Amino acid sequence: MSSVPGLQADCEELLGAFQEADTVRFERFAELWRERRFHTIFYGRIRALERNKLTKKTLELAQQYFLPPYAFQIRVGALYLLYGLYSTQLCQPKQKIRIALKDWPEIQRFQQDLIDSQHYDAAYIFRTLRLSRAFHFTAMPKLLNYRTKKKIQENEFKEEFKDPSNRVNSLITNDVLEELMNIHDHYQKMKCVISADKSQPDKALSLIKDEFVVTLKDITLEHQEWQQNRMKLFLNAKETDEISNKKEEGILLESEGSERANALARIKYKSYSAVVEASKSRRHRQVKLESSESGSNYGKSPNRSKKNSRRPQPARRRDSLEVK
Repeated sequence: MSSVPGLQADCEELLGAFQEADTVRFERFAELWRERRFHTIFYGRIRALERNKLTKKTLELAQQYFLPPYAFQIRVGALYLLYGLYSTQLCQPKQKIRIALKDWPEIQRFQQDLIDSQHYDAAYIFRTLRLSRAFHFTAMPKLLNYRTKKKIQENEFKEEFKDPSNRVNSLITNDVLEELMNIHDHYQKMKCVISADKSQPDKALSLIKDEFVVTLKDITLEHQEWQQNRMKLFLNAKETDEISNKKEEGILLESEGSERANALARIKYKSYSAVVEASKSRRHRQVKLESSESGSNYGKSPNRSKKNSRRPQPARRRDSLEVK
């Protein structure tokens, strides 16, 4: 994304260290920020234009970690990172954080999650950014230009930062189901032992459903099928979008080529069809071309030949005229 070498690596290293700290407290993030002297990232750029470009690229990079599909802790770290970068930038006026309108509802839900989870330090940081008007609301995530390719190069980020989309399969494995089945059987046997009727447990001891493990297994399989179908639909939609984008690009290139050819044809037609008539006072200056039968004098002006014929002949030497 950025032409600044090492910018993405530095941001990912800071967020990775915050993820390893296993906390979402701003105090811990500030310690990691000061240890790496991250505020000096804007130093060394003297010209205002270069400083503005660097700040825009840095805020744009950090803002991408603030949105899904990244994990909750990484998104909180990205919020702290945006706050630190916005506060320590050297631009006057300050460069703002670009937020697309389609992403704003997701950001508001994230803010509500912070409040519900009682992460008041992160909620305070977000409110501080809003009150300082740090967000620049735009129609699109990136700046678009006229007649440019629609396909935007996607950046590759760390997979460790992303929120696992298949938490159910990672938590409920075959080994876990087998262990739950063994525990449930042992639980049923213990209820029979302490019951009056040793063959079956008392109804007062039935605190969970007998088919608990089987029901859990069926729900897990149903979720797997749903997720596979959803992934297939997503891939199909992505393929159709790519095909439609290629077709649109081809049509756009063809239309541009035809428009250019038509423009050149119109220019040639106008240049060759338009006859410029000279004024009466300048008609004697027009050059008359002779036919191709005139031989070596083809294309020469008659006035020039007349001038050449009027040139004075060199004087003959006197001694050559005397006859002895």
